[in-house]
Amino acid sequence: MSETADLILTGGDVLTVDDAFSVAQAVAVRGDRILAVGSSAEIQALAGPDTRTIDLAGRTVLPGINDSHLHGATWGLTRPPFALGVGHPAVRSIADIAEAVRQAAAGTPSGEWITGLGWDVGYLAECVADPARRPHRRDLDAAAPDHPVCLTDFSGHMTWANSKALELAGIKRGTTPPAGGVIETDDDGEPTGILKEAAQAAVQELVPPATVAQRKAAIRSAVAALHAEGITSYTEPGLGPGGTRILGGGLGTDTLRAYVELARAGELASRVSVLLLPAPMGGSAADVHAGLAGLADLAVPDDVDAGRLAVIGVKVFADGVPPNETAWMRDPYLAGGHGALCVHGADAGLQQAELAEMVRIAHTAGYQLGVHVTGDRAIDAVVDAFVAADAAHSRPDARHYVIHGDFVSARSLAALAAHGYGVNMNPAIKWTIADLMEDIVGKERSDYQWPVRSATEAGVAVCASSDAPITEPNWRRGVSAMLLRESKATGRVSGPEECVPLEVALRAYTVNAARQDFAESWKGTIEPGKVADLCVLGGDLRATDPHDIPSLPIDLTVFDGEIVFEREGLVRTAPSRTHEPG
Repeated sequence: MSETADLILTGGDVLTVDDAFSVAQAVAVRGDRILAVGSSAEIQALAGPDTRTIDLAGRTVLPGINDSHLHGATWGLTRPPFALGVGHPAVRSIADIAEAVRQAAAGTPSGEWITGLGWDVGYLAECVADPARRPHRRDLDAAAPDHPVCLTDFSGHMTWANSKALELAGIKRGTTPPAGGVIETDDDGEPTGILKEAAQAAVQELVPPATVAQRKAAIRSAVAALHAEGITSYTEPGLGPGGTRILGGGLGTDTLRAYVELARAGELASRVSVLLLPAPMGGSAADVHAGLAGLADLAVPDDVDAGRLAVIGVKVFADGVPPNETAWMRDPYLAGGHGALCVHGADAGLQQAELAEMVRIAHTAGYQLGVHVTGDRAIDAVVDAFVAADAAHSRPDARHYVIHGDFVSARSLAALAAHGYGVNMNPAIKWTIADLMEDIVGKERSDYQWPVRSATEAGVAVCASSDAPITEPNWRRGVSAMLLRESKATGRVSGPEECVPLEVALRAYTVNAARQDFAESWKGTIEPGKVADLCVLGGDLRATDPHDIPSLPIDLTVFDGEIVFEREGLVRTAPSRTHEPG
């Protein structure tokens, strides 16, 4: 007698995302594994007396979604009740943010910190109406005169602080910013409250760090919210000593400890891959070397299920994120942009040598490398460093990858493909900033930004991710963005030649992401023997207009064979009685 299924999903559009992108009607699950995939009749034959059968009624089934660059713990910590959500569309103006801060101050003891994340000048009404208008400490002072306020922007590269916070940080007129940082000042030379890059640390490090217990609560909250998005796997892209001053300390070592404690207790209901962070943003090769020496202490214990929590590599920073100050570009931004780091001559050689040494150190130590890099010149330098490190110390199947890689050149794509390296892109960020980037870098460069099609045609296994909390982890938005390349603000198409078909977009959130995790043999597709991680959409994905994909609901999420999310009102059949006992 053949095995009977514990769970059957039948009568739908099952997109297996296997090598042939096969489409089936039904899937059967036994325990924590996929038992069979096929026609509804074939799969119904596997029903037993205790099988739970769900009639999909034409809905789409996908492999569990893998968001391959998502700061899960930090995303949890930057959402209520831990912090204010001040991103669009929750807030649409400086006045909205001031009101949110005012309400928070009313319920917070005097002197305690008020924190939040997500503001974006591109979507604040006052800044849109008058580009010269910028967020200012005075906007927050009026709302919370007796509380220090620290609001991080959507990218994590700028902080908006009030006067109380600046005072506590010792930032005043004439304060010299740290290397790699900017303290914005007004026409009178007074700090505006906007701190960029390394200058943020002066305020952020004063905010009391979350306890391990708070981090665990935030992770649980984040995982539950990700289940509601159909997400069953994600990569925490950087946890360790280098994360103490990034995103309010959410990337610090205590976050990895929180993950380990949850996994050990059987309370981590997701598959989390971790990149360790040995050095801070702006760190040197010496910092990477020193940091790697201590990473052995951050190894995940042997009694933790590697299918739930695994350290797979390290992350290093090569530059910042446009439109901030530190993107290492060949050509400067256009007039009116915020500037770009265009290094030439001997300085360029020194910067490239430093990057190459960072990569060499981590590569030789045996780690997979994920390198945060955005500017076109910096991306070429990182890819050259990958190739050079491998030439000096050959490591088959190292699977290094560039993180963001928004201006990756054709030359670098060819090199990545030739060595089996990858690129992790952020299509939802493209949707968010397309119009802004056209104003800053020009139409030609903006049209090319995040070239998914070029990368795929070059033979690179592209991964797509939200970079939450930078954008919300609605992967359907990312899929739509890859299909359409339209902007959020105006709907203009940015680089139509880089649009891709649905199959390419789905692979970026499933099997390609599994490959990045060295896990494509056991997850990422719907095939017998693979883990039973599934996402059921409330509609026919292939028949849906790409503009409507972001609003397709998630009806059901299955993780490890268990239903972990079910949309209210979803119709399920009773247990099957196809086979009577005995």
